[in-house]
Amino acid sequence: MANGFAIEDAAEIANVAAAIEVGKVGTSRVTLPEVNEFLNKNFGKKQKIISVMDLKKEIKDYHSNRIVFTNGCFDILHVGHVEYLQKAKELGDVLIVAVNDDDSVRRLKGGNRPVNTLQDRMQVLAGLSCVDYVVSFSEDTPYELIKKIRPGILVKGEDYKNKEVVGTDIVESYGGRVVLLPFVQGHSTTHIIEKIKDGGNK
Repeated sequence: MANGFAIEDAAEIANVAAAIEVGKVGTSRVTLPEVNEFLNKNFGKKQKIISVMDLKKEIKDYHSNRIVFTNGCFDILHVGHVEYLQKAKELGDVLIVAVNDDDSVRRLKGGNRPVNTLQDRMQVLAGLSCVDYVVSFSEDTPYELIKKIRPGILVKGEDYKNKEVVGTDIVESYGGRVVLLPFVQGHSTTHIIEKIKDGGNK
């Protein structure tokens, strides 16, 4: 739970960890990769919400040019987000979505944001079949995270056409590329919030 998992997921992980532990000789710790392996083998499931350290282990066998990375607040998930993420996944084999934590969202968007907590935002993203892993970061930008993960494909929305995409220098230094994807017109979290405030009249 301290790592952001919902109570139900934390309980499931604890039960799986217990099953792994009793199968070992003596006393030893159980790691998250072991839990993921157990879930994949027995239930065809994997934990998508993951720490940076465990994420690096999970993607170590992928060639960097097949790893797709994108980031954002994803405060109120809408059809624009979903189509954007689906298109991002088509660019490679594994899609990693990095999410601003609550404090960084407040710094970027203002004191009334986020509408949904980090845990809720990550859980919703993890529910999308096109998303392979969800990881959080506390800085205003994912620059340090990109350095650690080293994705081959960095994806942002087309509104960054005349802006510098954070992490471009890192990705291009080892032959990666930046891809700008179009947004679905008429859909934005800000517009949804304004519509709710206006009683649905906008």
